[in-house]
Amino acid sequence: MLVAIGTKNKAKTAAIQNIVNQYFDDVEYIQVSAASNVSEQPFSNAETRQGAINRAVNTLEEARADLNFGLEGGVQELDDFMYCTNWGAVALKDGTVISAAGAQFLLPEEIALELRAGKELGPVMDVYTKQQDTRSGSGAVGVFTAGLVDRTEMFEHIVKLLIGQYMFITQK
Repeated sequence: MLVAIGTKNKAKTAAIQNIVNQYFDDVEYIQVSAASNVSEQPFSNAETRQGAINRAVNTLEEARADLNFGLEGGVQELDDFMYCTNWGAVALKDGTVISAAGAQFLLPEEIALELRAGKELGPVMDVYTKQQDTRSGSGAVGVFTAGLVDRTEMFEHIVKLLIGQYMFITQK
């Protein structure tokens, strides 16, 4: 089975490989830098979902793999609070696209203020943590859950939902 991953982000790549390897044998992976065709910082569930779908479809167009994954993180406001939101999609060779959402968690107001000012979460988190490339490691979720959930684990849940839906529709 050929699986294409529409990102070079280490946390997202690990999530896809960790879950796919649990359910399929003889998997070959390729990575592409697939465009999301949405804002650098998606600002709604709808935009974040569309970014994941776009990445999956763009990955399919480039790789023509059996499974073509796109994962996207974004934020959304709800009752004056800002939440981090995460979506994934997988595009199949026949053009079918499956999407699923994952965990959402509250961002501190000091982070939300930076995002409302037009900044992107990844670089904001790097400044906040005084680290580099937070998005490829623990991510905001790791920081704001005291390390109980990291970015890979958060995306693994989404990939598991996608694989489960794929298995359901292909077993019909």
